[in-house]
Amino acid sequence: MILSAPAVVLTAAVTLLAVLITIGLSIMVSKVRTRAGIQPPAMTGSPEVERALRVHGNTIEQIVIFLPALWLAALYFQGWAAPAVGLVWCIGRILYAIGYMAGEHKRAAGFALTILPTLILILLAAIGLVGAWTAATA
Repeated sequence: MILSAPAVVLTAAVTLLAVLITIGLSIMVSKVRTRAGIQPPAMTGSPEVERALRVHGNTIEQIVIFLPALWLAALYFQGWAAPAVGLVWCIGRILYAIGYMAGEHKRAAGFALTILPTLILILLAAIGLVGAWTAATA
């Protein structure tokens, strides 16, 4: 795999987008705290602050699984599938944030567009690893 190959560059771009989304959500927490008058280290007192904190926290929980799965799929499955699926994850995180901030019960579509791409990336990585293993031991 060449680092300048289009699929690798796209995977890197999706990684950067995921990082920027996570940073954006941390900025959102700060803005919501300021607007609500909730000063750190307080974590409660405003439902909007609690939702913003939960969106950011859940994104951090998900990105820890997503990024290794994305890169393993990109390295071992190769092609355009991994960055395309990773882009869906990024869109899902944005929709999750919008839905959750609108009301706790409006987050399902965004969550589905986060967890399903992660599972697909894990599957692609597993298929690629098995293929690489069998090719190496043949």
